[in-house]
Amino acid sequence: MPELPEVETTKRGIQPYTENANIRSIVVRQPRLRWPVSNELSEISMSKVISVERRAKYLLLSLADGYIIIHLGMSGSLRVVDINCPVGKHDHVDFLMDNDKIIRYNDPRRFGSILWTKDLATHPLLVKLGPEPLEDSFDGDYLFKKRDGKKINIKQFIMDNKIVVGVGNIYANEALFLSGIHPKRPANKISKKRFKQLANNIKEVLSEAIKQGGTTLKDFVGGDGKPGYFQQQLNVYGRGGQDCINCKTALKEIRIGQRSTVYCPKCQH
Repeated sequence: MPELPEVETTKRGIQPYTENANIRSIVVRQPRLRWPVSNELSEISMSKVISVERRAKYLLLSLADGYIIIHLGMSGSLRVVDINCPVGKHDHVDFLMDNDKIIRYNDPRRFGSILWTKDLATHPLLVKLGPEPLEDSFDGDYLFKKRDGKKINIKQFIMDNKIVVGVGNIYANEALFLSGIHPKRPANKISKKRFKQLANNIKEVLSEAIKQGGTTLKDFVGGDGKPGYFQQQLNVYGRGGQDCINCKTALKEIRIGQRSTVYCPKCQH
């Protein structure tokens, strides 16, 4: 599934072709995604895109009278193509822009969503989300306060969108490794000092991933048609059984919350 850096990369990829441009029309070829594509989208004509933002893993297109909410799901991607570009098998939705570009939504598994809302503040998909990990409001003090009374393991704690958004499986593995924290350690057993280190490392791995253009996953392609390259620099994720880059101990791979979890049994405790 595309994680926060991939979604941020997609936002930056489509932004030059959408922000301050008009949507001439929206063509919906397959409305049956995770939820049905909102009927209101077919009525949009010559509507200016005021801004393109990201909230957690959602892309938000702000128009004069409402918002388009896009989630890429498991295999979705947005690409910028020319207006005469042939339509592919899984090209389900086209945003036809007045600059003769198309923002094309492709989704083989159809787990993504494209919705319309008048009010972001009360939308059920957004209302309970925690802070953005790259904002100043997210730090070690915040995590330390949130961990009170929570016996949940630290990996699931930082992957909870009500605690902080966008720390998906890949980057949770990486941040915990850099922090020397065992992924199964209870959140309420971690000191404030270690939480500060963890928050800083979450920021570091996400910022680096965004800089590199997102992690290369088989289902992800950035908005400009280029894959990300951060996977080449992963320290633990996808490397179960290989040597730790620090101590050469074999990395262990387990399942936590049905997710692959890789860690160093010597460096992380």
